[in-house]
Amino acid sequence: MNHYIMIRRLRAPAILLLLGGILALHQFGIIHRSWSLFWPLLLILLGVLLLAERVALASGGDDYPPMPYPGAPQPGAPSGSTGVPAYPGQPQAYVPPSHSQKSDDDSEGGRS
Repeated sequence: MNHYIMIRRLRAPAILLLLGGILALHQFGIIHRSWSLFWPLLLILLGVLLLAERVALASGGDDYPPMPYPGAPQPGAPSGSTGVPAYPGQPQAYVPPSHSQKSDDDSEGGRS
């Protein structure tokens, strides 16, 4: 599994563990200011997770190649292909003529 995806999936459970740990310490009477301690620790936890995500993205060690999005050109497909298969009875796409072709008898470039 990709490390970036794994870290993203651990974000919500890590926040729940932090909240549960602080509330358990408050319940046992070890700490008395549970909410004033939760917010700074939450910000620190989110910062550490964001840094870990950035490191995972920068390492580029993907275990598998990314899946192409629908309609992406497929490798080895013709140059004009969009990657979407044609349905039966679909007309061919209209390709306008190129404007680079000049006629020999049109010396003024189409102006009169």
